[in-house]
Amino acid sequence: MTDVLTERARVERILGGHTLVDHLASTASQFPDEPAYSDRHEVSEGWRTLSWTQTREAALDVAAGLIALGVEPGQPVAIMATNRIEHVLADMGAVHAAAIPMSIYNTLSPDQVAYIADHSGTRHVIVESADHLARWSGALVDAPDTTVVVIDEAAMPEGDHFLSWSQLVAAGAALRRDRAGALEARAEAVTPSTPATILYTSGTTGNPKGVVLTHHNVLCEAQTTIEAAGLMGQRQVQISYLPLAHIAERVLGVYGPTLQGSHQYCIGDPAQLVATLGEVHPTAFFGVPRVWEKIQTGISAKLAADPNPDNVTLVQESMAAGLAWVQAQETGGTMTPEIEENYRKADEAILGFLKLLLGLDQARWCASASAPMPVETTKFMAGLGLRVYDVYGMTETCGAVTVNGPDHFRIGSVGVPTPGMEVMLADDGEILVRGPVNTPGYYRQDEATRQLIDSQGWLHTGDIGTQDEDGFFYVVDRKKELIITSAGKNIAPSNIENHLKESPLIGHAMAIGDNRPYVVAVLTLDGEVAPVVAERMGLEFTSLADLSAKAEIRALVQAAVDKANERLSRPEQVKAFALLAHEWTAESEELTPSLKLKRRVVHRKYADVVDELYAEGDRGGTGKESVPDAAVESSISE
Repeated sequence: MTDVLTERARVERILGGHTLVDHLASTASQFPDEPAYSDRHEVSEGWRTLSWTQTREAALDVAAGLIALGVEPGQPVAIMATNRIEHVLADMGAVHAAAIPMSIYNTLSPDQVAYIADHSGTRHVIVESADHLARWSGALVDAPDTTVVVIDEAAMPEGDHFLSWSQLVAAGAALRRDRAGALEARAEAVTPSTPATILYTSGTTGNPKGVVLTHHNVLCEAQTTIEAAGLMGQRQVQISYLPLAHIAERVLGVYGPTLQGSHQYCIGDPAQLVATLGEVHPTAFFGVPRVWEKIQTGISAKLAADPNPDNVTLVQESMAAGLAWVQAQETGGTMTPEIEENYRKADEAILGFLKLLLGLDQARWCASASAPMPVETTKFMAGLGLRVYDVYGMTETCGAVTVNGPDHFRIGSVGVPTPGMEVMLADDGEILVRGPVNTPGYYRQDEATRQLIDSQGWLHTGDIGTQDEDGFFYVVDRKKELIITSAGKNIAPSNIENHLKESPLIGHAMAIGDNRPYVVAVLTLDGEVAPVVAERMGLEFTSLADLSAKAEIRALVQAAVDKANERLSRPEQVKAFALLAHEWTAESEELTPSLKLKRRVVHRKYADVVDELYAEGDRGGTGKESVPDAAVESSISE
């Protein structure tokens, strides 16, 4: 405990009571002409880029513009836009106006947006496009006095309550010229305890809750994350592609760079990620597990399509050397000259080339969070010589509270507590967290805050975990998502799902079995890998739905389920599965914007499918019947 408090005091001394306003001024002074943010808007080719001086000046214009619009200190300003320079400037501008920026997920429905707008009470909104305006349509009907700034001028509708981004900036420049003291007064009103943002959680269950995070929260998180990553004093090159409503993107794409002066390449469409990696070659890269899984399946598909067995053997043997090299660096591991030499040869032979193709050849730090990282995916990346550090946290803890890093990591774990943070397990295994990154509470939801944080200051994460003898934590699953079968067996669905998704053919998986006699699963094909596999097999198909009905594909999925079952205990084994005819996305509702499963949605949408799986099992079926109403093919595994 003494060490934790000592570390906490050390971090506090480094932060020195400063705010994001202070740090942006300091970074702009220290790195005035260094690139800060780049995107592809308003350029015919290449990137448009702002230096740190330009970023701060533009943010001050936006701040003054918001003051001119009547934004008061402490008022929320909603932002719905893709990852682009204006989004960052809107965020920074709201902070400098002593307001509270709220980035809203771009994929939310009009009803969800209306709920957040009403709950937060926001009357100032910044949107990017016509699509975003449509998503705000209901909210604007309910609150017609809302002022809306539109970034894409071609999308701006008629009306007194609408103005363009350029008009906002011009109004700010005029206010700075005529009433400079107004902006200075706002900056002086910002303290470490001032909210730096409100993030409405993406809501895997129920309505989203607004998580308040202060300047002190976000700066503590940025500082300790950078320290744990071993990146202190090093400007990074990074890609900003996750939604800025996601806490990881905010820490890595806004708050961390404000501390370090790093350079962010912003892309509005995550589909551009692979091409951007190959162009930018970031020095630090964060991906949610699905991103790493897609990289794994992409390489696996290319290997499967390679007709030359010698090439496949070379890659497999080289990746074995890469895995041994990474494992030797784990806490408790031992590096030997032989392991070093084998890796050097493998890196020269093929691994270095593969990392170059991926655009990860310059990456000094790679990480994953948001959901449990499949161990086999981590090992696959290790086979390339990439240490992907799994970290753990949540929006309510401002991001990571346990981390793996270059000085301490163990594959399969989520690491050890960040400097100054207390992490422990309750009697029932729930992970509890206490320290300076914890949210002060939910916005306008006192009862929910009391349920989140107990009287001793411990934040109850809702996750079940374990801890090993060296202090590394492991996440089992969400407390509320544990399956308890009718026989009383406690089962973690994410463990089953990760084993199923080790097959490149399977895109998404959800295990079901609460109050049921055994576990079944709902599966989707991977939209990129499945067509490649089918073509390799000489199958003719017209769509993913057509492909999912092919007996040959169902047989491969059956084999993947069988392989997963071999590694699971008997109560965990999947006795039946349904293969859906389409993928899951945030737009189709089964996934959150951060690509986590919405279990309630899956349960609701596919209730008939699941009931049929159990009914077929009760009838003693062998598994080839279709469920046409749900556009699936089902299969019962013995």
